[in-house]
Amino acid sequence: MNQYIKSDLYRYYGKCDAITFCKAYVKNKAFRFQCAYRLCNSKRVEKVIGKILWGINQTKKQIQIPVNTKIGYGLYIGHGGPLVINSSAIIGDNCNLSQFVTIGSNDGKAATIGNNVYIGPSVCIVENVKIGDNVTIGAGSVVTKNIPDNATAAGNYAKVINFNHKGKYIHNKWNRKNNKEAFLKHKNNI
Repeated sequence: MNQYIKSDLYRYYGKCDAITFCKAYVKNKAFRFQCAYRLCNSKRVEKVIGKILWGINQTKKQIQIPVNTKIGYGLYIGHGGPLVINSSAIIGDNCNLSQFVTIGSNDGKAATIGNNVYIGPSVCIVENVKIGDNVTIGAGSVVTKNIPDNATAAGNYAKVINFNHKGKYIHNKWNRKNNKEAFLKHKNNI
């Protein structure tokens, strides 16, 4: 199984075995979308399968993430969208995107988002801003300026309100370096 798909599955369910994959693919429309997206960004046969799945995927209407958008491991889309992400956005590892999130740009490049970032419902991130690692962005925020690492920001226009809860809402983090160790640990606990 593709490492990106495994990481996404792990973010949703805390495990990445074949049975969990089958259940997730059937029941979770956001995960189904992510599988098509991840396979489209693969190589050889996986890419062909991805393009076929992308073509028949009905979730594209609610989750608008272009195939060429750069997204790291462990993406979690809460409540199945809807979302709109600009193709020039860069999203790091272990990010949560809640419903009604927009990451866009009118003048060129969209945002660069770090690792372990939680973006709450109805957040708009506008233009080429940098969101640091372990950031929480509160619901309804409009982000027009950079947000530093480990910050919690909220409001319209978003302001840093504290540095107390870094990465609080990011569960089942996918760790590229020791993902095999985490998988084996989970497998032994079954």
